Amino acid sequence: MGKGDKKTKRGKVTLGTYGKLRPKRKKFSIRPKTIKGAPKK
Repeated sequence: MGKGDKKTKRGKVTLGTYGKLRPKRKKFSIRPKTIKGAPKK
């Protein structure tokens, strides 16, 4: 297990692939929409 192993995080970084151990980063985070007229906490 090391740089050439596809199933480890270090191997995925070296190979430049993504998977369960190294998920792709999302550009935008989804925010819940605010409702007009709703009381603020």
